[in-house]
Amino acid sequence: MSAVAGFEEIAGGAGRQSRTAIVITEIPYQVNKAMLIKSIADMVKDKRIEGISDIKDESDRHGMRMVVDLKKDANAQVVLNTLFKHTNLQVKDGIILLALVDGEPKVLGLKEILQHYIAHQEDVIVRRTKYDLAKTEEREHIVRGLVIALANIDRVIEIIRQSSDKNSAAEALMNEFTLSDKQANAILEMRLQRLTSMEVEKLNEELVELGKTIADLKDILANESRVKAIIRSDMEEIKEKYPSPRKTEISYDYSNIEDADLIPVEDVVISLTHFGYVKRVPVAEYKTQHRGGKGVTAHKPKDEDFVKNMFVTSTHDDILFFTDNGKVYSMKGYMIPEGQRTARGKAIVNFLQLSENEKVCAMIPLKANTEGYIMMATRNGLIKKTSLAEFASIRKVGKIAISIVEGDELISVQLSSGTDQVIIASHEGKCIRFSEEDVRAMGRDTQGVKSMTLNDGDYVVDMSVIKEDCEVITMTENGYGKRSDINDYRMQSRGGKGVKAGVFNAKTGKLVSLKLVSEDEDLMIITSNGTIIRVAAADISKIGRDTQGVRIMRIDDSTVIKIALTPKSEEDDKAEIDGNSTEEQTE
Repeated sequence: MSAVAGFEEIAGGAGRQSRTAIVITEIPYQVNKAMLIKSIADMVKDKRIEGISDIKDESDRHGMRMVVDLKKDANAQVVLNTLFKHTNLQVKDGIILLALVDGEPKVLGLKEILQHYIAHQEDVIVRRTKYDLAKTEEREHIVRGLVIALANIDRVIEIIRQSSDKNSAAEALMNEFTLSDKQANAILEMRLQRLTSMEVEKLNEELVELGKTIADLKDILANESRVKAIIRSDMEEIKEKYPSPRKTEISYDYSNIEDADLIPVEDVVISLTHFGYVKRVPVAEYKTQHRGGKGVTAHKPKDEDFVKNMFVTSTHDDILFFTDNGKVYSMKGYMIPEGQRTARGKAIVNFLQLSENEKVCAMIPLKANTEGYIMMATRNGLIKKTSLAEFASIRKVGKIAISIVEGDELISVQLSSGTDQVIIASHEGKCIRFSEEDVRAMGRDTQGVKSMTLNDGDYVVDMSVIKEDCEVITMTENGYGKRSDINDYRMQSRGGKGVKAGVFNAKTGKLVSLKLVSEDEDLMIITSNGTIIRVAAADISKIGRDTQGVRIMRIDDSTVIKIALTPKSEEDDKAEIDGNSTEEQTE
């Protein structure tokens, strides 16, 4: 049994914004209102329920009214769901549908009890119809005798006058007109007024109507469909006779609410540091800046730690965590603790059952019902494709995703459809583009195949799956980058040496990341000291592939280690602008 609750906009005071409030007008039977308010207040005080700023009892002679004021950033539906789950706004009241079925007590389900009720109603209709039929046939029998008597009224009177008593008169009538005892007695009890011509006509009409009624009752007994039609008609008659609206409502069972239903769906930035500290932050925390800005701090990691993986996802998406020894773990986005933009986060070992010396090296978001493949690239130039079906059920202890040889490590994990194209970049600035179909699908416990031929000392830094209407963003260690047309990177066969992704020197530093973007996306550029700058992709100059690029971020005693993509910010970028730099470009 649940309380009746709704949402209202409560006007604020002078200069204050209005806020949403939960208004409760009915509570379950036998739930004490004062105790309910106290329990909610205690849960708010103990921080078991968040998002509530005040609770007021505004009940009066017109009815009950509890007002739960919410904080301005609270999700009203989530707070209400939490109240239903953890307070007496909803209570359980057991009902047992115990009934005698053919003399035997049985506990029935809703469908079964309705079936037995309908069967009972059918029995009632049949028995009632049989009773009505017997009474109607009995009446027809009497009327038929009266009609015979009236047709021979003179002889009937004569017999009666010649008889010594009632019994002899009845016997004489039965012998004379072949009547039954009931018919004879009905004739003897007939009043003289029935002898009028009008009464005779009425009896004839009644006889005809009785014949029709008998035929109809026999038809009901012969046809089950007519019995059910009568049941339906009787129920409709009851509905019309008692039209009072239902006072209770059959609604959603909030006791079935899962933890996910208590978490608002929102876009968040999830980041992971080199030493395994993870956190989630609302994406709105990062304002868009002009190219050349110094950025805002996204982490304050401990000494020698830095952010190495970051992406935008939803709190209700699954996050797959891939480790350096080739295992994969899974958890929901909301299960990752939320932190301040400048906080370090929580150690990932607190949430995943990692083995000793096992470290998370890649993570990807995975929406529900996603189909396709997972592409995995390693530092030493191997690539592997595995069906997503292989990762449908991941236990807390994880499962093997790829077989990693000693000296190699997983550097990128991407989702693909099976017919996409892949682009891979190395630290020295080589880039290769080939069809995903060149990579056959493999099981989880395999190493993969060669993606590109690397020079001595070179290694793969990034991999992306090519989508429609995308452009290439390259980023160097010293904050230089550019936007290029994807067609500048020609198709090759898997295993080649690739083409130059740009001009890389002491000024720019070597290539650290390559991403595919559209103009309605933003870039988050992460440095080794935990600083992040958010830049609109459209603000980055679009130039040829074989160029140095322009300064995207000013580097102070650090290097760029990663870039991540996020949907375009809708906020005004006037805040946090640190000037615009002059474009520097070398052909």
